[in-house]
Amino acid sequence: MNNCGSGHLAALFTILIWGTTFIATKILLTTLTPVEILFLRFVLGFAALWLARPKFLRTQNSKQELTLAVAGLCGICLYYLLENIALTYTLASNVGVIISAAPFLTALLECAAAKNRRGLTRWFFVGFITAMVGVCLLSFHGTRLAFNPLGDGLALAAALVWACYSLLMQKIAAYGYPTILATRRIFAYGLLFMLPCAALSDTAWNWAALRQPLYLGNLLFLGLGASALCFVTWNYAVKILGPLRTSVYIYLVPVITVTAAAVILREPFTLTTAAGTALAMTGLFISGWKS
Repeated sequence: MNNCGSGHLAALFTILIWGTTFIATKILLTTLTPVEILFLRFVLGFAALWLARPKFLRTQNSKQELTLAVAGLCGICLYYLLENIALTYTLASNVGVIISAAPFLTALLECAAAKNRRGLTRWFFVGFITAMVGVCLLSFHGTRLAFNPLGDGLALAAALVWACYSLLMQKIAAYGYPTILATRRIFAYGLLFMLPCAALSDTAWNWAALRQPLYLGNLLFLGLGASALCFVTWNYAVKILGPLRTSVYIYLVPVITVTAAAVILREPFTLTTAAGTALAMTGLFISGWKS
C-alpha cells in the first residue's frame, strides 16, 4: 500500500474511534467532571506513548519547541475545553454541526497561509455544502432548532482552534520527528496548560469510582484508544495527506455517532438518518477526492 492509501486508512480509523467516544464520555460523566475526564485520559495517553517509545525528544531550536507547545495548547487543551463548555450553554446538536465546519475553516486558514494563494476549487464548496446538509439532518433530526450566541460562539471557536492545530501538525510533520515522540510532547504541553483549569475547577477526583470495571474500562478506552493511538494515527494522516484532506474525514463523525447509538444504545436509525449519512459521505468524497 502506498503512503497516500495508508494516510486515508489512518484518518478513517481515527474517525471510527472518535465517533464512538461520546458513549464512553457519557458514561463517565455520571461520576467524573469534564475536566477530570479530559485530564485523566491524556495522562493515560501520555503514559502509553512513553511506554511505546521511551525516548526523549530533542528539538533543534526554541521555535520548533514553541510550535509543539502551541499545538498542545490548541489541539489538547483549548479544543476540548471550549467544546465541553459550549455543551453547557447550547444544544449538543448545535455543537455537532458547528464542529463539523472545521474542514472548511482549515481550508480557509490553509489558503490564507499558502504562499501560492491558489484558493479553493468549486468542488470543495460543493462537497462542504453537501456534507453539512447531511450533518444537519443527522444532528437536528428529532430535536428543536435553537441558537445560543455564547454556546454556539464557543463551539465555533473550538472548530477554529482545531483548524489551527491541523495546520500546526503539518508544520511539525516537516520537522521530521517520529510521530509518537512529537505527539507525546504535544500531550505534555496540553496537560501543562490544563493544570490551571483542573486546579480552579470543581474537581472531586472520585478515585473509588474508577475501581469499577465499567468506568475504568471506558476511561482506558478514551486514554489508550481515543487519545494515545488515535492522535498518533491522526497526526500521521496529516503528515501524509495534509491538513485539508485529513480534516474532511470529520464529516463522518456524526455518521459514526448515530450508527454507534443505533447499535449500542438501540436508538432508531430512520430514513432521515440514512439520508444524512449518505449526504455526509458524498460530501466527504467530493471534498477529499474530487476537489
